[in-house]
Amino acid sequence: MARISGVDIPKQKRGVIALTYIFGIGRSRAATILAEANVDENKKVSDWTDAETGAIREAVGAFKIEGELRSEIQLNIKRLMDIGCYRGIRHRSGLPLRGQRTKNNSRTRKGKRKTVANKKKATK
Repeated sequence: MARISGVDIPKQKRGVIALTYIFGIGRSRAATILAEANVDENKKVSDWTDAETGAIREAVGAFKIEGELRSEIQLNIKRLMDIGCYRGIRHRSGLPLRGQRTKNNSRTRKGKRKTVANKKKATK
């Protein structure tokens, strides 16, 4: 496996797909990186030379990825929660942020169902 910015990328995959294993790099950014490094995007990782790998590492270094990107995202979420805006409150309470309904769905954000018992009827 080739190692770029602390991530093992699979050797058997094409370069443009293999780079997406790095957090913060999608298909379009991977294609941009490979074009900048003058590497064919259909070339498999196992066929990369050391010079090509070095050029790719250099091109990847220009972007904010992995730990640095994750920490920035967490700081942005923390900032929203600190200022008490709507999105921050929704983050804090673990509910969907972008206007989705919560009556039926949103199980991913709300977690496992919590069953509420029915009220018992009074007997005469």
